[in-house]
Amino acid sequence: MSERTSTPGTSSSSSASPAVGRALDMLVYLAGRPGLVQAATLARDLGIPRSSAYHILTVLADRGFVTYVPAERAYGLGVTSFEVGSAYLRHEPLERLAQPILRTLASRLGQTVHLGILHGAETVYLLKERPPAGRAGDIDIALVTDIGVRLPAHLTANGRAILAHTSEAQLRALFPRPGDLTTRTGKGPRTLPGLIGELARERERGWSQEDELVTQGFCSMGVATFDHNGRPVAAISSTWRRHHRRHDTDEMRDILRQGAARLTAAVSGHAPTTTDAAAA
Repeated sequence: MSERTSTPGTSSSSSASPAVGRALDMLVYLAGRPGLVQAATLARDLGIPRSSAYHILTVLADRGFVTYVPAERAYGLGVTSFEVGSAYLRHEPLERLAQPILRTLASRLGQTVHLGILHGAETVYLLKERPPAGRAGDIDIALVTDIGVRLPAHLTANGRAILAHTSEAQLRALFPRPGDLTTRTGKGPRTLPGLIGELARERERGWSQEDELVTQGFCSMGVATFDHNGRPVAAISSTWRRHHRRHDTDEMRDILRQGAARLTAAVSGHAPTTTDAAAA
């Protein structure tokens, strides 16, 4: 006789395979929480026996879907969950919604504009929109940010804009070697605590910027877009030569924010509330 569960919010299909159904219920539950969750709380809220909850969490942790933080004796989503979400976001609908927005931004700024997402601890560029002919000069020749290129997310303005709205527990999962962060030009954060401090300041101001962290002589600014839960799903960024900028910081920030807000609205999302930001 198959086991059935009547926990609110769970699918009736979980009766066919209780362990699979419970594992999916746990992932959905963790995705809807702003911070870490202890196993006992998760088991209570989902109506799962504690022994079963611990067993399933162990399996999920082994496969990277959840991460365990010993200091708080609690769980959060892991790298594999990020990768699954990122794979979904690489599908054509997001790109189709973003392309006309990026085209407008590239024309307004006279600079190359990108759409990027996180894949693990890397930025993956999905779209690259150039300004009208004659306005970009030779900047594209030197840019390494073509479609499909992956770069360390903590060095790119695009990746940092997303990471700034990512919980500290998830950052620990993304960067398992906290004292040895990658650099490309010798600049940028070298440790996870240093990165967390920089991201907190960028989250508070609402945009991210990198100065020669990816390529000498180039700077970029990025702004995140959000889903219906107020969580970052992608970012829009623009790159320029350090000594040949066309706009001041405030003007560029406002233009990118307008584009990011349009894409957030297009995916039926909303920017995080103050409470969401504090919990991130």
